[in-house]
Amino acid sequence: MRCDKSGVVHSRDLQAENHVSKIGLTSDGRQNETNICAEPNLPSPSNNKIRPIKTEDRSNAILQSLTDFIVEEGLQPGDRLPTERELMNGLKVGRSSIREVIRHLQALGIVEIRRGSGTYLKRPLSEKTVYLPLSIATKRDGLLQTLEVRRALEVEASILAAQRATPDEIEEMRTKLEHMEAVHHLNGTAGPEDLEFHLSIYRAAGNPLFEQLLQQMRESFESFFEMPFDRKDFAGRSFPFHRQLFDAIASGDTEKARKHTLEILSVVEEDIVQMAQETDLV
Repeated sequence: MRCDKSGVVHSRDLQAENHVSKIGLTSDGRQNETNICAEPNLPSPSNNKIRPIKTEDRSNAILQSLTDFIVEEGLQPGDRLPTERELMNGLKVGRSSIREVIRHLQALGIVEIRRGSGTYLKRPLSEKTVYLPLSIATKRDGLLQTLEVRRALEVEASILAAQRATPDEIEEMRTKLEHMEAVHHLNGTAGPEDLEFHLSIYRAAGNPLFEQLLQQMRESFESFFEMPFDRKDFAGRSFPFHRQLFDAIASGDTEKARKHTLEILSVVEEDIVQMAQETDLV
C-alpha cells in the first residue's frame, strides 16, 4: 500500500491488498481513500464489519467477533485476515488482546502467521465451530487437563464409531490404516497418516464435535512440542494397537474398541508427560 504526502491511498495500491481488508471500505463498497493512512481517520465503527467488544470476557468475545467476521465475509483457507491494526480499531481492544487470540487460533491450527505477510486462514470456519477454552489450548498448565478430557472423548468416539460406522466409513478407515501401516513400515513412523486414521474414526462417530475438539487438542500438543506424534519411539509402541482398534470398530465390538483405544492413549499420554517433564512443562 502507498500513501502520498496528503495521506491518501491510491486506488491501484489498494487493489493489491487482500479482499479481507473490507473493513476499510465505505458502506457502498467504494474504496475509502482517506481513512487508511492517517491514524486519526481509521475506519469508524459504523463502517466496520468487525463488531466492537463490550463484554468483560474479552478474549472469548474477540474470538467470537473474529469468527463472525470470517464467516460473514466467506473467507476460505489461504485468505488473509485483517491486519493487527485493523483488528485493534475494529474491536476497540489493545494489541496484547489481539495477539493472545491469534496465538490461540494458531495453536489450534486454524490460522497461520507468515512473517512479513500477515495472518492467513488455514482451516474453514462456520457458526458451528467450537473452540477449546483459551486457558486449556494455549497455557502450559492446561496440558494434563487436556489429556484427561481427550481420553474421555477418544474412548467415546471409538465406541460410537463401532455402533454407527457405515460400510463406506469402515472402508475409509481401512484405507487410512493401510496407508499408515505402509508408511510406518517404510519410515518407522507415520504421524500425519496416524492423524488421518483417527480422523476417520471421529467422522464415523457421527458427531462433528469429536473431530473439531480432538483435532484441536492434538494441535495444541504440537504447539508445545515438535512433532510429538511422529517420534519413532512413540510410533513403535502404539502402532500394533491400531489394527486391533480397526478390527474392533469394523466388527461392532464396543468393548474391544474401548480397550484398544485406551491402550493407544496410554502410550500417547506417557510420551507427552515424559516430553513435558523434559521441557519443564509439568
